Amino acid sequence: MSQEQVEGQKKISPSLVEIDKEKKYKVEKILNRQDVRGKPKYFMRWKEYIAEEDTWDMLENLKNTMKLVEEFGKDIREKEIK
Repeated sequence: MSQEQVEGQKKISPSLVEIDKEKKYKVEKILNRQDVRGKPKYFMRWKEYIAEEDTWDMLENLKNTMKLVEEFGKDIREKEIK
């Protein structure tokens, strides 16, 4: 299934998931990282969103996605070793 926007494609609102008794959107995947003023910022794909909706966010706002952040860091370290 492609996440790219196709001309004429109907945009469907993503569903919310309950996290800590609050309805929130779920991160599907961490795509990139950069440091802004010495603090990590992550580029992420939101579950059920198209690539056009990918966004950057600071680490302190991603407390519910730490497993994905850790997996992204592991993937980057493995690529650096190769």
